[in-house]
Amino acid sequence: MTIKLSAQLREKKEKLGPDYLPGVLYGKGIDNKSLKFKKVDFEKVFSLAGESNLIDLNYGEDEIKVLVKDTQRDVVKNFLTHVDLYQVNMKEKITTEIPLHFVGEAKAVKELGGALIKDISSVEVECLPADLVDHIDVDISVLNTFDDAIHLHDLHLPQGMVLVHQTNEVVAAVKEARVEEEPAVAEAEAEAANAATAEGAAAPEGEAKKETEKK
Repeated sequence: MTIKLSAQLREKKEKLGPDYLPGVLYGKGIDNKSLKFKKVDFEKVFSLAGESNLIDLNYGEDEIKVLVKDTQRDVVKNFLTHVDLYQVNMKEKITTEIPLHFVGEAKAVKELGGALIKDISSVEVECLPADLVDHIDVDISVLNTFDDAIHLHDLHLPQGMVLVHQTNEVVAAVKEARVEEEPAVAEAEAEAANAATAEGAAAPEGEAKKETEKK
């Protein structure tokens, strides 16, 4: 799927209206360029491309291949306020984050009632731009017991792609669900606690009565 985006060059001190989004284009061996995008156009493209799919960018010169490298958002309303694009060289390897998609059904969840714990949601990889994918599938059907786990080295990466960090971190596992205390037991313990509290409060009054009788 080809994803296209149009932009215009932006003056350094140019003030943009609410319909436009500022950004910067940078890359190895090129001069940084200040750009502006129609906000609705960029948001549509970003929803498709994310940060792991190539975008064909046209800003008045030759069309180039870019990746979204960073975005900034309003801290209150969460709308986009700025975007960084990176121009890629199709012959040079790059590093980027690829999201993980968990597929299948874990026996330890379905039959043992466990809870699926996802410790990692994306991985940093190195590859040529042409080898990029929008996600990596993680098959959780191998999780049959609470002792099973999927580690980074278990991931099936597309051809030409390698992990930047070769560790033994756990990607996903199934933990035994906590058993909630039965209502009847909890209610009985609460009644016992209330009774003890009431008895403790009544004790001083009884002692005071005995002292009055002595007088």
